[in-house]
Amino acid sequence: MKGTTWGDRLFDGFNYTLLAILGFITIYPFINLFAISLNDALDSLRGGIYFLPRKFSLLNYQIIFEQGDLLRATIMSVTRTVVGTVCGVLATVMVSYTLSRKEFVLRKPLNLILVFTLFINAGLLPSYMLIVNLNLMNNFAVYILPMLISAYNIMIVRSYFEQIPDGMVESAKIDGASDYQILFRVIIPVSMPVIATITLFIAVMHWNSWFDNYLYTSGNKELNLLQLELMKILLTSVNEVANSSNPTNSDALKTNPDAIRAAMTIIVTMPILFVYPFLQRYFVKGIMVASMKE
Repeated sequence: MKGTTWGDRLFDGFNYTLLAILGFITIYPFINLFAISLNDALDSLRGGIYFLPRKFSLLNYQIIFEQGDLLRATIMSVTRTVVGTVCGVLATVMVSYTLSRKEFVLRKPLNLILVFTLFINAGLLPSYMLIVNLNLMNNFAVYILPMLISAYNIMIVRSYFEQIPDGMVESAKIDGASDYQILFRVIIPVSMPVIATITLFIAVMHWNSWFDNYLYTSGNKELNLLQLELMKILLTSVNEVANSSNPTNSDALKTNPDAIRAAMTIIVTMPILFVYPFLQRYFVKGIMVASMKE
């Protein structure tokens, strides 16, 4: 290119090389897990599997998908993720809009309380007692209500809303629009980048969550999530391999916990990998704009 010096080309080459190395370091663990999950489990004990399976086998996935409760748990995980994401985004947007308005009297004290919650946590025991007293044990609502609001997400969206020109809101008020009309017809359409960002945050949180299932809904198998069922499969595989003299599943002797773990990681990661490309451009823009408050 004209106008570029030798130093510029050297600098660009260094940046590209560094980014390529960082990209490889980030992607390689996933490629390695994928190769191990598609390799014969007993053969993978020898090691030496890096990018491609040495002895192709689908037994690891077969053992996982043969479990009877897996389909129901997958449907429950998808349902929780969809319902939790929609409710969480809606609640976050409405609270953030309220806290972003300068005319709101309690704006400053509520913002301080939000910041306070980022540093202080009551702990597991008070949370458990609260869930019990609210009669949310073995109830689908326990997946949604405790995670409905996140102080971190509210701060991101609030910062984005505060950068929207006040003239847009004032013009809508002059035209007779209510606060709900202003939010849904003026604010949200110009805030899609930050909304897509928190949508991804909330969806990943719900999809990966399993501890609340173990803690609050373990008494109702109908509410079991995919992640908890996969953890049970892993523990079963470990126990059967350890007690190989009296196995309950002959296929378990042909695999190992590391291979099962690799296959499980691929299964729970793929849905997010499919969703992320559709939100990537909004995600990057939303993070950049929300983090730089004028």
